[in-house]
Amino acid sequence: MVLLVVDTQKGITDDRLYNFESLRTNIKRLIYEARNHHVEIVYVRHDDGPGTGFSLGDEEFEIFEEFAPKGQERIFDKTVNSAFDDSTGLVKYLAEKKEKKIMVVGLQTNFCIDATVKSAFERGYKVIIPQGANSTFDNDYMNGENTYKYYNNMMWPKRFAACISVDETIKMLEEK
Repeated sequence: MVLLVVDTQKGITDDRLYNFESLRTNIKRLIYEARNHHVEIVYVRHDDGPGTGFSLGDEEFEIFEEFAPKGQERIFDKTVNSAFDDSTGLVKYLAEKKEKKIMVVGLQTNFCIDATVKSAFERGYKVIIPQGANSTFDNDYMNGENTYKYYNNMMWPKRFAACISVDETIKMLEEK
């Protein structure tokens, strides 16, 4: 099992996100419990390219300090929405480790989280989505809350992922 922390970068991890305080608490708790139970944590960062302010070398590109990797925890960079794009190296890395179960947390629900969940599902992974551990901003069509609910309560469950409570997720980490 792997905890995949997607795009929790300084430039977008703030109180503009739907339910930010709960998101922050839940992700910190999951990272703590994963480390405590020796479950690998893998980070993914989104790179919009040089000159965007959101690329390698830019402060906003770096992982939010409260979730930051420790020790040998791996970071993969991507330039597309899905962390499972072959160019990231993540697919090859997980295949070498023979990992087939992933827990996905991070940002943004309607972009990189959705693309990652569906790509992982299509590649045969069992995907777990801890409730309250992904979020997004308001957009022109839905506010952040409705966007979150659309994916977590309607789109992913029983199709692409198991959407379960943080407590249930932690039990899975303990049983690993």
